[in-house]
Amino acid sequence: MQVVVLAGGVGSRLRPWTNSVPKPLLPMLDLSLLERVVEGVPNDLIDEVVVAGGYKVDMIQNYFANADVDFDVRIVPEDKPLGTGGALGNCRDVVSGTFACFNGDIVSSLQVEPLLDLHRNNGGIGTLALWEVEDPTRFGIVGLDDDSRITQFKEKPTPEEVFSNLINAGSYILEDDIFDFMPLGKHSIERDVFPRLASQGALNGQQFEGYFIDAGTPSAWSDAVNRCIKEGRFRRGIIHGNSWYGSEETTTSEQVSESMIDSNVTVSNSTINRSTLLSGASVGPNSVVESCMVGRDVHIGSNVQLLNMVIDHGSVIPDGTSMSDGEWPRTD
Repeated sequence: MQVVVLAGGVGSRLRPWTNSVPKPLLPMLDLSLLERVVEGVPNDLIDEVVVAGGYKVDMIQNYFANADVDFDVRIVPEDKPLGTGGALGNCRDVVSGTFACFNGDIVSSLQVEPLLDLHRNNGGIGTLALWEVEDPTRFGIVGLDDDSRITQFKEKPTPEEVFSNLINAGSYILEDDIFDFMPLGKHSIERDVFPRLASQGALNGQQFEGYFIDAGTPSAWSDAVNRCIKEGRFRRGIIHGNSWYGSEETTTSEQVSESMIDSNVTVSNSTINRSTLLSGASVGPNSVVESCMVGRDVHIGSNVQLLNMVIDHGSVIPDGTSMSDGEWPRTD
């Protein structure tokens, strides 16, 4: 079975990291984000991973040409942003039969086999993984009947339009017949395709339990990192306390919690909480780094306070700096 990953976005909410590296290649513990996305599909079910992307696709191609993965990767580039529907539609000449499709920043507990079983039993053109939320207005919502068939689909409803708390979890089993319902060019699969298929009884849905994280923001990135730590989703590295360390040579203080600490990182008597520190980063004494993404070879001085920041690779944060809710270098 082919697996399509929709990875066309530039990852603007994770800048400045994504200025130099496309979001699918950002490291989440010992794997790239893209590898995390397809983890729920057993290797023996994967014939090929098709990456539908437009931003720095040459880097994605080069990465997987040298990566130790158990599947082949094909890149289907887009010359301009095509939306979720256009990106998938762009794959119509290389995808055939029954295939899986995932949004490119979803980290979840979904296992694809039950979804595939429902799809085969119910028939239809698509089967969507569903997740229950309290406030569904930021998502696509579905109505589901007793036979697990989707009766309605509404993308980002207003509060008055909400008819369900089950949302589209960005993970699908699809037939290549879906391309007959997709126009050429830019469009949204959620707004332009799924509602039409639902009205024709051609979609199924299955709720899953566990966890569902859209890792496209710094806070959600921290959530995804910590869930991967708690679930033991890594093959390399060690756990100390409740944090993941890329190597035993990393030198840190005891005040590190719920964080990803890559190799060759040094933390001197400082507090690190719910943060990601990439290789070569260092933190001086008496500093606090909370809910931050700290790039490679960053030097953070002493008596620094950082909260909800994304720090670009190679940056130097001077002693005594206090910043929150932004990025470094500053863009304003």
